[in-house]
Amino acid sequence: MLVTLFGLAGAFVYGAADFLGGLASRRLSPFAVTGIAAGSGAVVLVAVYPFVGGNWSAEAVLWGSISGVSGAIGISLLYACLAIGPMSILSPLTAVISAIVPLSIGLARGSAFHPIGYAALALALVAVVLVGFVPEKDAVRPSLRGILMAIGSGATIGIFLVAIDAAPADSGLVPLFLNRAVNGAIMGAVVLAAFLVARRRSDAMARPASASARPGAAGLGAALALALACGVADAAANGLILAGLRLGELSVTSVLTALYPAGTIILASIVLKERIAPLQAVGLVLALAAAAMLSLA
Repeated sequence: MLVTLFGLAGAFVYGAADFLGGLASRRLSPFAVTGIAAGSGAVVLVAVYPFVGGNWSAEAVLWGSISGVSGAIGISLLYACLAIGPMSILSPLTAVISAIVPLSIGLARGSAFHPIGYAALALALVAVVLVGFVPEKDAVRPSLRGILMAIGSGATIGIFLVAIDAAPADSGLVPLFLNRAVNGAIMGAVVLAAFLVARRRSDAMARPASASARPGAAGLGAALALALACGVADAAANGLILAGLRLGELSVTSVLTALYPAGTIILASIVLKERIAPLQAVGLVLALAAAAMLSLA
C-alpha cells in the first residue's frame, strides 16, 4: 500500500514539475531550465538531508552520478519536447517508454513476467499509435521531432530509475545529491558553451534579430520562477520515488511513476486549454491503463 501511495504521489508531482519545466522552456533554453531546476532542487535536498541522512559510499556516488547523467539528458529532452507540444500528447509517450525500459532490464536479468505484462505492452503500443498518429482533422498532432525527443527522454528517464534503484539501500539521499550535482554541472557547461559560441558570432544582421526575439525582463522573470518551482517539485518527486523504490520493486514503482502524465495533462487542460481529439483521448486512457497493468506484472 505504501509503495503504491509513494509511487502515485511521486507521479503526480513529477507531472506538475514537467508542466512547469515545459512552460519555462518556452522562454528559456531547456538546458538552462534543467540547470536552474537542479540548483533549486539541491537546496531542497540540503534542507531535508539532516532529517533523512544517508551513507556516503563509492557505490552510492557511482550510481548517483550515472543517474545525474541520464537525468540531465532525459529531463532536457522532456522539457524541450513539452515546449514544442502538445504536452498532453508527448508526456504520455515519454511515460510509456520510461516504464518499458526498467521492465525490459528486469526481464533481461531473469525477472518473471506475468501474461498481463505482455498484454499491457501490446496495449501501450496501440496507445502510442492512437495518441501520436491519429488521422482526424482536428487532432493536435505532434511533430516527428517531438516524438523522437519524447522517446529519447523516456529511455533515459528509465535508465535514471534503474540507477537510483541500484544505489545501496542505506544511501538515503546521497544518490539524489550526486544526481543534482552532476546534472547541474552538465547543464552549466552546456549553457556556458552556448553562451561563448553566441558571443563569437559577428554577424551584424543576426544581433538585432536575436535581441528582438528575446523575452523581456518580465518574461525572463516568469521563466526563472517557473524553473525554480520546477526544481522544487522535481526534488520532492524524486524523494517520493526513492522511498517507493526502497519499499518495493523497481518494476512496480517505475510503472506507477509512468502515470505522471496525469498531472501534466490536468494542468495543460486547465492552464493552456489544450484540446485533444476523441481517438487521442482513448489512446491516453489506454496508455494509463497499460501503466496500471504493468504494475501488476
